[in-house]
Amino acid sequence: MHTTDVVHAADEEAESWAEVLNRLRRAQGQLAAVIAMIEAERDRKDIVTQLAAVTHALDRAGFKIVAGGIRQCLTERQRGHVPPLSEAELEKLFLALA
Repeated sequence: MHTTDVVHAADEEAESWAEVLNRLRRAQGQLAAVIAMIEAERDRKDIVTQLAAVTHALDRAGFKIVAGGIRQCLTERQRGHVPPLSEAELEKLFLALA
């Protein structure tokens, strides 16, 4: 792997974490909205709809993290290094989100 490939991989990793943080911040805002809706005694259907949006945002963040782990393991394998996570560990992370 060339130096430019390493820099590109680092940029992709930083971008991936930025996307995860964005999703988590969105979920945080949605969760605050759910709490406010409950405190305001809003309609249960609206609350559950908003809660489903929070769940979806958290799932997407989790899947993004797992995908980044898979990408990192593949990159390490291509370099001839031992990947940071085993296949079993990656599978366990993935199934934790299922």
